[in-house]
Amino acid sequence: MVPTNPPAHYARISIALHWLMLVLLASVYALIELRGLFPKDSAERNLMKDLHFMFGLTVFVLVWLRLAMRLINPTPPITPKPPAWQTGLAHLVHLLLYLLMIGMPLAGWLILSAADKPIPFYGLELPALVGPDSDFAKFIKGWHERVGGWGYWLIGLHALAGLYHHYIKRDNTLVRMLPYK
Repeated sequence: MVPTNPPAHYARISIALHWLMLVLLASVYALIELRGLFPKDSAERNLMKDLHFMFGLTVFVLVWLRLAMRLINPTPPITPKPPAWQTGLAHLVHLLLYLLMIGMPLAGWLILSAADKPIPFYGLELPALVGPDSDFAKFIKGWHERVGGWGYWLIGLHALAGLYHHYIKRDNTLVRMLPYK
């Protein structure tokens, strides 16, 4: 059922989660890139990797809340309505972003588990998902790094699409997700 007066903006919690996820994802990427500035096995490099992992797992926890909010709250319509192919492409990009936010943290958890390393989460140590298996750890790490590279493009495409709709199409795509009216 479509509401007779659909909302003009996403729910506040959805907006807050969207922008928090952006900060977390930017931090996850920055931390893993910046770790290279420090010598292997240094305290600073290990801190970067631990924060990368913990922020990634935070994304994993919060993505489920985001998905619940999508199910509970109606999606505000884009006005004027975009062509069907743009709507389809937007749905595909959103699906891929959600798969990224679920799959990448799980892959990180699997890597640490298979490498028989501790799994830190803000002072807690999480249980291993699998037993030690260095070949499996290397395989998942390669996948994690490859998909992580694709994530740059996917996040960039999402951001560019929002800016395109705002500044070129002049529709309300971006405005629906802004924390102010």
